[in-house]
Amino acid sequence: MNHHDASTDVGTLGAREAGDLASALVLGEALVDLLPGDADSPDGRALPGGSPMNVAVGLARLGHSAKLAARLADDELGRLVLDHLEASGVTLVDGALDGQRTSTAKATLDEHGSASYEFDLDFSLPTPDLAGIEVLHTGSIGAVVEPGAAVVRVAFSDARARGGILTSYDPNVRAAIMGERDSVRDRVEALIALSHVVKLSDEDAEWLYPGFTPAEVLQRFVELGARLAVMTRGGDGALARAGERELTVQAPPVRVADTVGAGDAFMSGLLHAVSAPSIRNSLLVDDPDLSWVDAALATAARSAAVTVARAGANPPWPEELAGD
Repeated sequence: MNHHDASTDVGTLGAREAGDLASALVLGEALVDLLPGDADSPDGRALPGGSPMNVAVGLARLGHSAKLAARLADDELGRLVLDHLEASGVTLVDGALDGQRTSTAKATLDEHGSASYEFDLDFSLPTPDLAGIEVLHTGSIGAVVEPGAAVVRVAFSDARARGGILTSYDPNVRAAIMGERDSVRDRVEALIALSHVVKLSDEDAEWLYPGFTPAEVLQRFVELGARLAVMTRGGDGALARAGERELTVQAPPVRVADTVGAGDAFMSGLLHAVSAPSIRNSLLVDDPDLSWVDAALATAARSAAVTVARAGANPPWPEELAGD
């Protein structure tokens, strides 16, 4: 087993020619976070959110053709999400606006500033068309809660059967609404088996696999079929496994504004990196050459660092990902 450190001085895969940018489809929830009032907004704030939506926004900002298969309603909150998607260049798939209401997550803060959420979610998802898609990503609630989860499973099975589509998954566990641990883990592992790239946080891993070490969790994912398995650890950077290689990547030094959307920005940065044609092909054919992994992880870490340096889920634009 060779351990390797992928520090951020290895260079990133941020800058790319337009012809190299993959067409991506993201499956999963878009919702509105309803935040409590403060001095600036006494009536509270409504902000577009949802892990899959954040990943689609991150990819679109970096120049990818990014489609989102989420369920929204044509209501005031739905239009808030639509405006947010449009500003970053994300396209909604046909049928996305058929919801009865737009999903919400209402946050309340305790005396320590920690948020707890009360969800009002539409768990359905529109059935997407995979024609012309090169990257397919899913994550969080939409990937494991029915009836949307069935749409995700069919799409991922279809993508693997077709070949040529890079599949990616971020469990992004929401324990309060996903259900009982064993059944959630079964669904998570079924999707990992259909995914080339898997990313999760250390908190996700602790909930899904209590008692497992990070290395054991990543080993499990590779055994299930993932070509690249990554575990983020906040300010401690990330661990990764690709084939027989184990790697670590440091988190770039940054003054943290908040960590909202950091994992999603890591994910979109990672997908931006690994969807480059040569790397995508390498992942699709199980190529043993893993020389690209260090730079891909550095790109993902930089994407997350840009986001934590400012408020909210606000992933980088190309010039920010490229750095100085």
